[in-house]
Amino acid sequence: MARGHQKIQSQQKAQEKAAKLKKQQGHGLSDQMKAAQKALVFSCAVCKSQMPDPKTYKQHFENKHPKNELPAELKDV
Repeated sequence: MARGHQKIQSQQKAQEKAAKLKKQQGHGLSDQMKAAQKALVFSCAVCKSQMPDPKTYKQHFENKHPKNELPAELKDV
């Protein structure tokens, strides 16, 4: 095991290498999560789950809430 100054140098080198690798990757998991969250535009009026488009929202509403009346925004879809 490295001790003292050599240990510190090794840690700094590893940290720089990790930062360079992360920079090369570009988009991280948090960026993907933000993009996915931005795509979820429609929100169910009953259960508040989010959907990306009106077609999916209508399918969700018909399957999960069959007893409830269809919202006005879904009647023309």
